Formats: sequence, C-alpha cells, structure tokens
Amino acid sequence: MNSDLDDLNSVQVDMMQELCILVDRDDNPIGKDTKYNCHIGGGKLHRAFSVIIFNSKSEILIQKRSSDKITFPGVWANACCSHPLYIEEEMLPEGLGTKNAAIRKLQQELGIDTSNIAVEDMTFMTRMKYQARADDKWIEREVDHILILHKDVKTNVNPNEIEEVRWISRDNFSMELDKIRNEGGVIAPWFKHIIDNFLFEWWDNLGELESLVDSRVHQVSETSTLSQAIKLHKNEIEERIIAALSVTEQERLRSAMLHLIEGGGKRLRAIIPYLVADALGKANNGLYDVGAAIEIIHNFTLVHDDIMDQDEIRRGRPAVHVEYDLPTAINAGDAMLAVGFEIISTISIIPDNELKKLVRVFGNMVRRVSEGQQFDMQFEEMDVVGEEDYLNMISKKTAAMFETCGQVGAMCSSSTPDEIDLMTRWGYNLGMCFQLMDDLIDVISDSKTIGKPAGSDIARGKRTLMIIHAMAQKDSPAKDTLLAILGKGGSVSSEEITDAIVALNELGSIEYARAKAMEYHKMAHECLEGLDESSALDALRELTDLQLTRLS
Repeated sequence: MNSDLDDLNSVQVDMMQELCILVDRDDNPIGKDTKYNCHIGGGKLHRAFSVIIFNSKSEILIQKRSSDKITFPGVWANACCSHPLYIEEEMLPEGLGTKNAAIRKLQQELGIDTSNIAVEDMTFMTRMKYQARADDKWIEREVDHILILHKDVKTNVNPNEIEEVRWISRDNFSMELDKIRNEGGVIAPWFKHIIDNFLFEWWDNLGELESLVDSRVHQVSETSTLSQAIKLHKNEIEERIIAALSVTEQERLRSAMLHLIEGGGKRLRAIIPYLVADALGKANNGLYDVGAAIEIIHNFTLVHDDIMDQDEIRRGRPAVHVEYDLPTAINAGDAMLAVGFEIISTISIIPDNELKKLVRVFGNMVRRVSEGQQFDMQFEEMDVVGEEDYLNMISKKTAAMFETCGQVGAMCSSSTPDEIDLMTRWGYNLGMCFQLMDDLIDVISDSKTIGKPAGSDIARGKRTLMIIHAMAQKDSPAKDTLLAILGKGGSVSSEEITDAIVALNELGSIEYARAKAMEYHKMAHECLEGLDESSALDALRELTDLQLTRLS
C-alpha cells in the first residue's frame, strides 16, 4: 500500500482502490483508474456526482463529512457526493449509470432505505467541471453530475462517512452557512460552486425541475481565486509595461518592443511577486513595478528565442523578427532588457542598500536563462544528452525566472531571510514542474489545447526528459519506432506522431516524466504549507497546479 495512505482509516483506504471513470473535458469516458490515482498529486479528470435532497417542506439536506475521509475531511457539503464506478451498471448512458451509483451511495453513506427510490425519482440537472485542492497531497478534478432527489427520506448515517446532517429551509440557508463558517467550518468547494451557480434557481422551482435541465458541461474554473487575482492585478501591471516601453522616441523600435505585449497573455510571471508578498501579508503597489520589469525581461528572452529557434509564430501572431526584420528584433530585445533594469533602478519601495542585491538577482536570472538557452541549442548537436544535463538546462532556461519571481516578491516586501528562502524554493520547484509538464502536454494534449500541433517536440527531435529516458532503454520494437520518427520535422505524419506517442508509453517514458514532474509539484506545495491561509495563498496553490489542468 502506498505510504501516502499510512495511518489513515482502513475502510477509507480500501475504497481508494475502487476504479473511477476517467473522462475528457466533455465528459466522454476515456478509461479507468483507481480512486487513489485520481486524487493524489495532480489527480486525473474523472466522473463524480453530487446528490441534492429536498424534502416535502422544501428543506435541503446538508452533511458534514467524517474526519475519517481522506479528501476534504470535516467539510460541509450537499447530501451525498461520490463517484460512479467503472462497472457496467454505473456507466450506462443518459445519466442512468450515475443515478445507479447515487442510489448505492445514498444507502451506504446516509443509511437511506433505497428500496422505494427509483432512478426516475432523481432529476439529472446538469454537469460541471471543476478542480479543488484539499492540501499538498490530495485534489479533486471532476466532471460532477448534479442530481436532485425531491423526496422525504429518513437517514441513519454511516459515521465512517458522515459526522452530522442538517435540514435547512430556504429562508435560513444563508444564515446557517454563515453560522457554520463563524464556527470555523468549511463549505466544500464543489458545493460552493453549486450554490453560486445553480442552487437557488432550482430551489425556487422544485415543481418545474425538468424545465431547468441543462446538458452542458459547465466550466467553473474561471471563478477560481487565481483567475480573480489575474483580473485584479493584470491591468495595473500592463499599464506600467506599456508606459515603460513607450518612452523611446523611435517609433519603429517602440512598436517592435510592444509587439509581443500586444499579443496578450495572462502575465502570470508578472503577477507572482505581488501574490507572494500578499501571501506573506506584506503586499504593496511597488510590486506591480517589479512585475512589469520581470514581464518585459521575459518578453525580451522570447524575442531572442524566436530568432535563435527560427520560430515564426508567437502567441498566434508573427514573431517580432518576422513582423519587422531581424536587426530590428535584436535591437528591440536589447532595448527591452535595458528598460527592465531601468524600472528596477527606480522602484521606490527598494531601499538604496537593497538595490544592489536586487540588481544582482535580476542579472543572475538573465545570465542563467541565457545559459539555459545555449545548453538547449547545444543539445541539438549532441549524440547523447543525460537526464542531469536536461534538468540543469531547464533549471536555468525556465525555472530561474519562476525562482526569481518568488524570491523578489519576498525580498521587496520586507520579508525575513527564512521567508525569502521559502518562496525562492517554491518558485524553483514551480518552474521545474512547469517545464516538465509543458513537455508532457506536448504529447498528451490535443492541438487545440496547446495551440500548436500535438507532438511537435517529437517532430523537431527535441531532447525532453521523455526522449532521454526512452533513448536509455534497451533496444526494442517500440524504441525502433520512436527513433524512426524522432526529428523528421515537417515530413512527419499525424499517424507517425501517434505511433511515437504509443512507443513512449510502452517504454514507460511518459509515466517516468510525469512522476518527475510530480516530485517538483509536491515540493512546491510543501513550501506553501507554512503560510497563513488567505486568498493569495489559494492563488499560489492554483498556480502550482496550473499546468496539471491542461492535461485533460
């Protein structure tokens, strides 16, 4: 048994071996895996259900999950929440399988006599795709089928599953939830999504539920703390970026410098310093200037990377050297680097005696990113690239910038040395996970998700950790297939890419890279454990999980 389950309730541990239904983002079944694998680390997108029970008085039944539960113990939720299993009767179409699963769990969790409950008694209302992290180990990544049972029921709860139940009227509902929160209770994230998006319309129309049935899969992740933080801080940072890059009087140079910025983007790296400081309880508006400097320097590296890699498209528009010309692109990149350091030198929140240290941190970042890019280009000429070579390369090319974002966010907010070290390590581990997951996304996700042809790294012969692992395996038909396709460039067919991905799977290389990414993912989350709970910390947790959500 996995060590993550040591010292946990044995009944709950046994249920971790149940087989859940893996689904894609549109809720199409694509396989099966254990409840454990669906919830550990980054998790796997799977099917779930939430039953909402109303009685004849139009009261809603809510439950407090048992402290023995492995995921989200002790939180308050709707009447019954669980998963249909990968068995025939719970995979039936048109929601019948989910209703069968719900009936099973109503009896097992709530002790309800289900002999007089038929699938027709439940209304399949809608579906929602969401993600919620319980802690650094456990996560929910589900397409949740939401069912309503409007019927009087008698409960005899299973204490291994449920600690307490309450019936609440419509008029008292908000007051009761406030009371729960004031007493230190927590509302389950999926139940909160249901409340915020659906519940009251259904509650007010219990006699007309069929007219409210909606077959869509609602994406509720856009209401996440991270997305709210992006909306809150992005404009402040972009105003500073545009103002700084518009200082030059040379019109063509100014236009080239703004070209990638105008292409959009979340500005995640730029927002990280503010979020880090906010999570430490010490945010200030000067961190927007810090973020603007980081974003401008980041875009400088992208301009030069596109030239070196001969890439013609960036963020869906022509690269700077294509839109303008090669000399202008090089000049624009150089000027952007200079502007980044100009901003740093004028940030008012930095004491003069700390400015030298901050400039050194930024200079170290730029040098390491350049070293990483040179290693990456050098790999193309090498017959053998080792795992340590690759990890060293991405620690510079990708992780160095994330590491700096975490470091300067703490440095520029009067944090202690221990806090600075903690957030520096968080940024490093985040960056390592980010790049390893980005490599996985290239072969696992579809072209629409990643914005480029799936498997393009394979076509280019790029030495990712998966390829390095595969090359180190013994000769086999799978390895021969991969070698025949690797690096074929534009002449490779989609069928060959599929064959190469199958070969990587057979060689164990995809799972090997995923496991390595999850090591860094876990270490990043562990760095956040010592911080006080806050919306900024929630945003950092979501950011740590960001790449994982793109795998499904």
